[in-house]
Amino acid sequence: MKSMYTVICALICLLLQAGSLMAQKAKPGLTEANIRAAMNEAYDKFKNASGGANANYIPYLADVDPKLYGIVVCTADGKVFEVGDTKYEFGIESISKVFVLALAMQDNGQKAIEDSIGVNATGMPFNSVLAVELEPARAVNPLVNAGAMATNSFVKAPNKTAKWAKIDDIFAKFAGRRLPVIDKLYQSETATNQHNRAIAWLLYSYGRFYDDVDMSVDLYTKACSYGTNAKDLAVMAGTLANNGINPVTKEKVINPDFCPKILANMMTEGLYDSTGDWVYHTGLPGKSGVGGGIIAVVPGKLAIAVFAPPLDKAGNSVKGQLAVKYMVDKLGLNLLDGRN
Repeated sequence: MKSMYTVICALICLLLQAGSLMAQKAKPGLTEANIRAAMNEAYDKFKNASGGANANYIPYLADVDPKLYGIVVCTADGKVFEVGDTKYEFGIESISKVFVLALAMQDNGQKAIEDSIGVNATGMPFNSVLAVELEPARAVNPLVNAGAMATNSFVKAPNKTAKWAKIDDIFAKFAGRRLPVIDKLYQSETATNQHNRAIAWLLYSYGRFYDDVDMSVDLYTKACSYGTNAKDLAVMAGTLANNGINPVTKEKVINPDFCPKILANMMTEGLYDSTGDWVYHTGLPGKSGVGGGIIAVVPGKLAIAVFAPPLDKAGNSVKGQLAVKYMVDKLGLNLLDGRN
């Protein structure tokens, strides 16, 4: 009887092990077919989703067709998958902050960014003045407006022309092509950026600004006015996923040591005061822009970019968040889930 019991227990253990192996094999994985399937499902599932509205405080953005919607995945080995309106050029807006941060970090090192700009999340809206006033050291974060303008001022260059050339060059390396500035957007933003200028002067008064204020604000505004499409953003984010090497062109863009620091900032402040909700659902570094773009990075694996103009109250693409969350669950991409 005892031997029979032992045999039965052994059989049960074998069956459980087999079931576990079958479950592991059943996981979707990151094959080309599975990536395409998840992306197409996310596109179809949320194509007609309602909710949100275009940013109306910048006239150019208010006029963008709210029905536009595209998803692109760029893998760390350079494969690119697209569905929907992936060629439409829209304003990069605050997603530009990630790549100016990369340039400033390349110029000054990661410790200097921590000491001179700040890296903690503010937990407040992206254009908050209170976030500056409540921080005793007047430190901010490179991914909110105050910190992004200070980061721009931290880029090393002898004059405005030289500084813009450096910004333009690194964006071109990240994207794999020279990005255009949408002049109508740039003019629209320049005409409505009084609040940003006030924040910049406030930082300057506290000694937390590192170059000419008006010049730095103008270059910040110009970088936010780059025209990108969803494919551009996927390749740019894919460069961060690939340790600073553009996965398509194979060009080394930034020091790989800086990628974890940049991604950490995205993890804590990438979607402004709703970043906690984002990380709770995706477990990924992300960054949004009020032009309707959003990126998510899975280090060493891939990046996802979505374009859909209607935003939630925090300034993040409604469909973009839904699509990324769906793909993360479908493909097992959550970095915080030990089962993936």
